[in-house]
This record gives sequence, structure tokens and C-alpha cells, in this order.
Amino acid sequence: MIRVLLVDDQPLIRSGFRALLDIEDDIEVVAEAADGSECLALVRQHLPDIALIDIQMPVIDGIEATRRIAADPALATVHVVILTNYGLDEYVFNALRAGATGFLVKDIQPDDFLHAVRVAARGDALLAPSITRKLINRYVTQPLTTGAALKELTNREREAVTLVAHGLSNDEIADRMAISPMTAKTHVNRAMVKLHARDRAQLVVLAYESGLVTPRDA
Repeated sequence: MIRVLLVDDQPLIRSGFRALLDIEDDIEVVAEAADGSECLALVRQHLPDIALIDIQMPVIDGIEATRRIAADPALATVHVVILTNYGLDEYVFNALRAGATGFLVKDIQPDDFLHAVRVAARGDALLAPSITRKLINRYVTQPLTTGAALKELTNREREAVTLVAHGLSNDEIADRMAISPMTAKTHVNRAMVKLHARDRAQLVVLAYESGLVTPRDA
């Protein structure tokens, strides 16, 4: 059962998403919050698998709520997915850097929304290659300090990170590298540890910021 917390200051938005989720046998909405402060309290109370969080909210906004969730070791199993009306903007990128697993635009199709929730529950990033290219093209202007860390990666780990940045799942990485899915997952997880990436979304951002992958390669 995938346990979901809905966080949005608009009741109509919450009720719409809840209506979609409640009819699914493998998904349970455990609570709803109308602002970031309430979100943090309910996350700690329920420990959901997924927290669907709106960016712009009163009291504490979605980015700060995401940052606090990501910084709390007790909430390490909670995957944050950002909800936005605006598509690609600096708020979305800041949310990814704060620790969000990915983001969804609120006019997403119902089937795509349900698929995204299940993808996030597995710990995979909600970043299609086309979305990643736009984010990086617009907001990443120079490498950060991950270059030295990249040198600690093995060749196979670097290859796995590159494929993650192109939007491939562990099964797809396994097929491309001619290895087992478990070995692919191991390469990705070891790279995340070495690069201090909380999840696959941050691994994608780091791959671009470090220059391991460039927008024209994706």
C-alpha cells in the first residue's frame, strides 16, 4: 500500500487529487494539509511514502517544507513530489535541490498522475529527459563542487549515473549495460552515496552540474 499525504492550500485541488487516489486499491491518502507547517506535523505523524506538496503555500512554503523533510533522518523514507501550476521555473529547480524526488504540473492527466505516484513510491525520479534538459538549460550555468567527487566513481558507476540523467529506470539501465537490475541498482546507489545525493532527482541535477552530462547529450 502506497501511503500519500496531500498538501495544498486549495481544498478543491486536494479533493480532486484525493478522488483519483481513493479509487486505487494500492494507494491510501493518510492525511491532508493546507500549509507547510501542518504538512511537517502530519509527515512526522504518519510517515507517508509520498508527500505531494504545493510550492506556494502560507506559513511555510513547499520548498522550505521539502528542505526540512530532507534534512530530518527520521523522514528519510518520505519521497517529496512537488505540485505546481507553473511548469518549469526557479521554484521547481530549488525544490529539487532541496530534496524533492520530482514534480508534477497540476493539469497532468489522471493516468499519468497515478503512474507518477507509483514511480515516486519506488524512489525513482519524476524527471523525463525533456524536462531535465529544460531545467538544466535554464538554470544550471556553471559546475558546482562535485567534480572531485566524480573522480571517486568507478567507470560503471559513471555510466549508470549518465543513464539515470537520461531518464532511464534501473531495468532500462540494466538492459543498456548488460547487467542485472540488482547490479544496476547497486551502481546507482553507490554513486548516490559518493556524490551525497539524497535520491535520483538530486543525482540527475548533480550529473548536469558537474558536467558529466550536458543538455546537448540528453
